[in-house]
Amino acid sequence: MSRWTPCKRSLFIQRLRRLGFEGPFSGTRHQFLIYKQHRLAIPSNIEYSVPQLRMMIREVESIIERKITVKEWNSL
Repeated sequence: MSRWTPCKRSLFIQRLRRLGFEGPFSGTRHQFLIYKQHRLAIPSNIEYSVPQLRMMIREVESIIERKITVKEWNSL
């Protein structure tokens, strides 16, 4: 069974683009990605820890209105 692993910022952005997000665009404090009318702030860390990654993926799930499994995330 797959497990969540830390993720580089650039890989996180690539995977979100494959899910339909656009960007990143420059904001006042953070860059952000856009999905339809929703805006997702992207922290400037070089690498995201598992808890931080899970928190951001939960936010993505609420934006795209469906669950993202570990297997799906790793295959993006």
